[in-house]
Amino acid sequence: MKHWIILAAGLTLALPAHAFEWNGILKGVVGQPAGQPTASGVDTLSNADINAGLKEALTRGADAAVAQLGQKDGFFGNAALKIPLPPSLQKAEKAMRMFGMGKQADELVLSMNRAAEAAVPEAKTLLVGAVKEMTLEDAKGILTGGQTSATDFFRRKTEAKLVERFEPIVKANTDKVGLAQQYNQYAGMAAQFNLLDKKQANVEQYVTQQALDRLYTLIGEKEAAIRANPLQAGSDLLKKVFGAVSGK
Repeated sequence: MKHWIILAAGLTLALPAHAFEWNGILKGVVGQPAGQPTASGVDTLSNADINAGLKEALTRGADAAVAQLGQKDGFFGNAALKIPLPPSLQKAEKAMRMFGMGKQADELVLSMNRAAEAAVPEAKTLLVGAVKEMTLEDAKGILTGGQTSATDFFRRKTEAKLVERFEPIVKANTDKVGLAQQYNQYAGMAAQFNLLDKKQANVEQYVTQQALDRLYTLIGEKEAAIRANPLQAGSDLLKKVFGAVSGK
């Protein structure tokens, strides 16, 4: 009962949560964005080259991101990717620790990250499927659309299905922690009265969204690395396609 009162009080004092801002958290990893694509460079590419080059780049990016995140400590062991407590619960954390609930808070953070690590491998089939179904129009849009174009493409094609796949896995992991159940009970009521972002109405929704944000952004970062350094892409096709776009 004491734990419930402390948690509820902390969450009540919290300001309304906002959407997690992930843009820029990995800024600087791959250097500055490549220059704007030149029409003449893209025009020299055949449709077959554009389609094949983009599919190779996106498949590589998806495979690498899933492999990196979908292992033990893929999230928890990386300070830039680790999923923290929900913002509302962070505001209550000091009080929780003062009243001896630090261990429960730590257990929840660990379970959230382990849940994300367990869920990410589910993404590979859907991501690869999206690449296979990519149209020439999709490919051209990604090629000339800037550094977030790959992330935008994957979100549009796979996010809804990945949410469905991730949430049961996340729930199975976080349900083992009593604090997660208490958070869900209180946060669900708070969300109904617009006191809390509905994406944080329960732990599994929060963790699923955080995991997907990081997954898509990591894919985009790997694509950006190819754009920035096409000559080091390790594939003649990627050098040709992205070299034409960047002018390198």
